[in-house]
Amino acid sequence: MTALIELDRLVKRYGPITALHEITACIDGQIIGLLGPNGAGKSTLLKCLLGLLPFGGRARVLGLDARTQGGEIRDRVGYMPEQEAFLAGMTAVELCTYAAELSGLPRSEAMQRAHAALYYAGLEEKRYQPIDGYSTGMKQRVKLAQALVHDPEILFLDEPTNGLDPRSREEMLDLIVELPVRRNCAIVLSTHLLPDVERICDQAVIMHHGAVRFAGTIDALRGARGRDSELLVEVKAEASKLGDALTAAGATCRVTSPVALQVDLPADATSQLVFRTARAAGLQIRELGVRRESVEAAFLRVLGETPADGGAA
Repeated sequence: MTALIELDRLVKRYGPITALHEITACIDGQIIGLLGPNGAGKSTLLKCLLGLLPFGGRARVLGLDARTQGGEIRDRVGYMPEQEAFLAGMTAVELCTYAAELSGLPRSEAMQRAHAALYYAGLEEKRYQPIDGYSTGMKQRVKLAQALVHDPEILFLDEPTNGLDPRSREEMLDLIVELPVRRNCAIVLSTHLLPDVERICDQAVIMHHGAVRFAGTIDALRGARGRDSELLVEVKAEASKLGDALTAAGATCRVTSPVALQVDLPADATSQLVFRTARAAGLQIRELGVRRESVEAAFLRVLGETPADGGAA
């Protein structure tokens, strides 16, 4: 099967500045987090994939060549830009209808799709008001609606929660996470807000200085550090007693609370060592899991900026 996005030595230069450095990657999934600090090249990559910028190398979206089939790609991809994208005085209905007509829909169908998209975005009561007077959260919802109006197969969302207050941010994430099921589309979520990715994404692509440093599942990203020998253990009581007993058995332990500890098992040992040691010490294991990094800690590690404590979660 064809991946959503295929990149082969993609290069983008602005004069002497190289914004994208020979990127080669295969990107697939349902909700893909495109991560990186400001200036990493995320927005430039999205514009190249939409056929809006010339570039070197190869890029394919839904099997289409981004260098020569940009129009066809934009017919099948919705784009929510980071910056405001409406004309002064326009109402939400007018903007979304216009966006639908740009996608080739006749006026009557474009109008119907506009109302449906605005209803989904929660703006049905404000749809006839000028967008100029909208709050930041409402403007973000309008941008989402115009990206959805032609029923795309993929949505490119560029910083969709940027500048939102906590409540508006949660509402936007709730809308996004429902899209693959309710609208049958994949999502590429470009953001520098790692908690957003940890909450809703199943895949991640990490960019830094115009290069892709990681592409894969969130589980693979978080589990790259965590191994079966690194465990999180919760006991009913006396975590320090279990820690002492496991240390005597060759493990390395760090007690994090009266009922929890982190355990690095010795070579060739399995989790059975923990159960045997607890049983011998008369202690009850309540929970045992493999230690994994948070997305934030894994992100920093990929960028070469891993915090000293490893950020296990």
